[in-house]
Parts: sequence; C-alpha cells; structure tokens
Amino acid sequence: MNDEELLRYSRHILLDGMDIEGQEALKNARVMIIGAGGLGSPVAMYLAAAGVGTLELVDPDQVELSNLQRQIAHVSDRLGMDKVASAAESLRALNPFCQVIPHALAATESWLETHLESVDLLLDCTDNANIRYQINRACLATSTPWFSAAAVGMSGQLVFFDPADEHSPCYRCLYPDLDRDPESGAADGCAESGVLAPVVGVVGCLQAVEALKLLSGMERPQVGRLQLFDFRASQWRSLQLKPSRNCTDCQS
Repeated sequence: MNDEELLRYSRHILLDGMDIEGQEALKNARVMIIGAGGLGSPVAMYLAAAGVGTLELVDPDQVELSNLQRQIAHVSDRLGMDKVASAAESLRALNPFCQVIPHALAATESWLETHLESVDLLLDCTDNANIRYQINRACLATSTPWFSAAAVGMSGQLVFFDPADEHSPCYRCLYPDLDRDPESGAADGCAESGVLAPVVGVVGCLQAVEALKLLSGMERPQVGRLQLFDFRASQWRSLQLKPSRNCTDCQS
C-alpha cells in the first residue's frame, strides 16, 4: 500500500486483528455481489470504502424511481441506467483504489460456475429464492464460500455457507422446497410486501461486517449460523443449522 492508502485505511489498521496484513488481504480480495439493490448498495459501498480490491457486481435491472427509497448507491439522475453501472459510478467515486467490474445480466448456475474460479467470496443480495438455489449449486461446485442475506417488511436474516467445510449446511438444507412449491412465494420481495428503508441498510451492513472479518482474517464466521432480525420488535436471535441428510444439493 502507498502512503495515501495507509492514511485512508488508518482507522482499520488500528484495529486488533486487522493491522496492515489484514488490510493487504482486503486489497487482494475479489468479491462477487449478486444484486445491486437495497442490500447490495450498502454492502458494495462499505466493501469499496473498506478497501476490498476487486468487486464484481451482477444485476440485470435498471434504476427505477421506486428504488431510490432504499437503494442508496443510486441517485435520481440515473433513472433508467443499469444498476451495476450506476453502482460502479458511486463506488469509483467513493474509492478509486477499488476495481469495480459490472455485469449487467441475470446470474445463472452455469455463468456463475465459470466466473467464480477467481472469486474469494460471494455475497447474495438478491430477493429471489430461485436465484439463490442457482447460487447454492454453483458455490457447491466451485467450493466458494458465501453469505446469503434477505430483508423484507420489518425483518431480515443472514447466514454463512462454506462448501469447503464438511460441517456446513447449504441453502437447500435451510429451505428444501421454495423453488418446487408454486405457493411458496419464492419470488416475493419488496415489490410485493414492502420494506422499511433502513432495514435493508442494517442487514446489508451486517453482511458487510461479516465479509470484512472473513476476508481480512480477523474472524471466521460460524457456518450455518442463521441470524434472524425482527426490527418491529427490536429483537435478534440466531439458530444453528446442520447439513440435511436428505439434501439433494449438498448430499447428492
């Protein structure tokens, strides 16, 4: 790191467990973020600000007026722009040392398997369970660790999966049938149920914190720990998941 970077990240470097080595690890890290909306905005902005060296943003959508209530990477004069291009503009302005690679497309299992080979961590910031199953299978195939976050209404959740860890469950262990049951509401998100703007910000920030701890070597998260957030009642709780013996994704 040069002198400007040392000053930029000086408050990080002071942290126990981070130091210069941890900051260098962030600089050398490559993270893929699926979704550049309510969750992906704070995640991407904090990872860029924190000094993650390369961010790949994946999202097929364009900025709409209804997004601006919560998707803080986008602004009013970018309506109609690809979300990944809009987010990339914000991130580059925030930190020119961060390389941002936008992919204006819908991630599929085959596309992910091809592009995850050089990725250190995947962050699921989508609002659709069907996409998460494709992420799940691609991460299993490539042994890519990933955090899945979700937020809707006044609630949110966060969980970490690591296919390289024999004790880790997978997304289908948690939700076996969302993509098979037409009544499950697998595609329901903010457009159907609404969401309080800061809820996605808080959950996204928690996802960013966990990602930075992992990438810097400060602390390794516990696999399969499902964190549930009820913002209406201001209550948080966690559950420990185990691999399912009948899982058709990770046990096949």
